[in-house]
Amino acid sequence: MISVRQVKAARAMLAWSQADLARASGVSAPTIARLESVDGPLGGMVDTSSKIRAALEAAGVIFIEQNGNGPGVRLKERK
Repeated sequence: MISVRQVKAARAMLAWSQADLARASGVSAPTIARLESVDGPLGGMVDTSSKIRAALEAAGVIFIEQNGNGPGVRLKERK
């Protein structure tokens, strides 16, 4: 499970708007805006959150799970 903060941080690292994420994931921009409007775990239908996560991971985002220092995101090393 990823959090809304992780999604927002991932978009910031990629310099993506909500519209960019919508295009990449196939999820509507209003749905992304609604999901990002609350803090906590990324809500919505399982298929929706899976599409969002997959689009961000395909763009090079790595989601870091809770590891004692808190969850986060980073970008894959580009060669």
